[in-house]
Amino acid sequence: MSKRAVLEVIALDTEDAVAAQAGGADRLELVTDMAADGLTPSASTVAAIRAAVDIDVRVMLRLADGFAAGDVERLTRVAGELREAGATQFVLGFLDAEGDVDLGAVEQIAKVLDGCRWTFHRAIDRAADRDALRKQLADFPGLDTYLTAGAAGGVDEGLSVLLAEARRRGEPGYEQQLLVGGGLRLDHVPGLLEAGIDGFHIGGAARPAGWDGPVSADAVAEWRRVLGH
Repeated sequence: MSKRAVLEVIALDTEDAVAAQAGGADRLELVTDMAADGLTPSASTVAAIRAAVDIDVRVMLRLADGFAAGDVERLTRVAGELREAGATQFVLGFLDAEGDVDLGAVEQIAKVLDGCRWTFHRAIDRAADRDALRKQLADFPGLDTYLTAGAAGGVDEGLSVLLAEARRRGEPGYEQQLLVGGGLRLDHVPGLLEAGIDGFHIGGAARPAGWDGPVSADAVAEWRRVLGH
């Protein structure tokens, strides 16, 4: 029997986290400020959510809109504070001005994370060469997941890339789990599951009232049903 697909839900606060867990989410991506596509939440929010739920929580490390690392010293300091608040898993990803992975920034932050598991987020969808990026990060400690839509424009645009990368799983640079998110809809799921993809990430799809409303446990449960229990 195949293993259960991972369902990750974006949470902004404790209410979201509790609803996502009640609906059957396996993991949360914890962020703030979705107007900037998700920035680093406060340490107090991390601590409150860790106390409220017992599913995995991945915390965003991103201080400003865009995919430049910015102030790396501040980022590493924040990462340390979040670890002290109970964070054990993270989400990050930085590109330089040419669209290549910012190895220096990733190395500095990975050092602070000290083996914590982490996701390289949708910066990969803006990379100049996603295959080169994957190979450069192939042996990074803790990196176990790529959050990707296959293209900057979302899953509809990137579907062929996702399917091609799924076929390469296990090759150097392709050992990490594909976590598909970014314009993901329920009708995409059967084909992705058939291709062997076993990670799914939703944000707006878990919020019937939009980003101004909370996560709906019922909406998450519908995704859990389609993905299989």
